Amino acid sequence: MDSWWESFVLTFIPLFIVIDAIGNLPFVISLTDGMSHHERRRVIHIASLTAALIGLAFLFFGQFILNVMGISVGAFAIAGGLILLVFSIRYMTRGHMVETIKEEMIAVVPIGTPLTVGPATITTLLLLVNQFPLYIVLVAFMVNVILTWVIFMLNNQIARFMGQGGLKAVSRVFSLLLAAIAVNMVIHGLDLLGIINVVD
Repeated sequence: MDSWWESFVLTFIPLFIVIDAIGNLPFVISLTDGMSHHERRRVIHIASLTAALIGLAFLFFGQFILNVMGISVGAFAIAGGLILLVFSIRYMTRGHMVETIKEEMIAVVPIGTPLTVGPATITTLLLLVNQFPLYIVLVAFMVNVILTWVIFMLNNQIARFMGQGGLKAVSRVFSLLLAAIAVNMVIHGLDLLGIINVVD
């Protein structure tokens, strides 16, 4: 039993860090800015389901999927970064990232992926499944998805507390941070592909 818990902790913590639900919460608030309470909840449900399905797909068939499609983790990182960059630029220039009638789209991209389950999470899953039993990694991942859903659901309380004015101000600031994260993802992808060499 001690060994099981140790393995669970060693798989749960890295996934919790790379999924970073708490850190992504402000982006969820920004991306759902202007949506009704019902629309915001719907986005969170779809985003959590999307993240779970993508994570499970790569957990069980990750390397096979990448090999068959000829896609590297680096290329996935670049694509995800470019998508986030487009959304952040759109917000800074137009005041919103998506139209509210397209909440399903934003729930899948970018909240479901690459924000929640992106290149870092996929890479971590692929590494963990080679080090620990599959069922332990599966349990750790699903617990993280449930925790992420709970944290994202709290955005309604946070949004009400901040009010529309505060929400707008925070959204503007985090749109800049989202752009920085996007650029970082692109750089990381280029590094993984060997195009550039990033020195830590």
